Amino acid sequence: MSEDTRTKLLAGALEALVRNGIAKTSARSIAAAAGVNQGLIFYHFGSVDELLAAACRYGAEQRVAHYRPRFAEVRSFAELVRLGRELHAEERDAGHVATLAQLLAGAQTRAWLAPATAAGLELWAVELEGVLDRVVPGTPIEGLVDTRGLARALASGFIGLELYEGVDHEGAERALEALERLGDLVAVLDDLGPVARRAVRARLRSAAGGAHGKSPAERPALRRDGGRPPAAS
Repeated sequence: MSEDTRTKLLAGALEALVRNGIAKTSARSIAAAAGVNQGLIFYHFGSVDELLAAACRYGAEQRVAHYRPRFAEVRSFAELVRLGRELHAEERDAGHVATLAQLLAGAQTRAWLAPATAAGLELWAVELEGVLDRVVPGTPIEGLVDTRGLARALASGFIGLELYEGVDHEGAERALEALERLGDLVAVLDDLGPVARRAVRARLRSAAGGAHGKSPAERPALRRDGGRPPAAS
């Protein structure tokens, strides 16, 4: 019964965040959403702040667990991008984007909420990293991308698109389409023959090695024909 009450409070806290915004979320509003006495908030969590922090982690755990079987089915970068688009629509329609927006906004001014929000976002990044560690090996980009960094770039980009859509639906749609084209490009590279794949990898390694450690201004620009500009005499 105690665990059931805790779960009700966690779900109620997330519901109250969506309804009222973080500034107006109170013990009373949470208890009303959870259908329990508000005194139980302090019994189980000590304070409203502690409950909201726990709810942030709980919400992320629930969402990641919900999508984990679908992540496990991904076999290519293109499939990952398509799944991301499906998740985008489902999360928006379920109202979870509004919850995320409230938590991110609150974390800017409430130091106690920032670690919990970051921990929740890290759950998504870890899930993505596992997928990338599975689909990148054997492709032309193997060894050229840091899957840990790429996973966090994709996670933060996804979150940004979720929030961006609220103010510019068309722009967010175009961004998602651009990601799909990127997934198609990786698929095309993956279908190249062994000789072409080696040539592409060699060229990408050369470009990455030449730019390593240099600022964008110091990196030599590539000409349209793929070569580098001639060195000054």
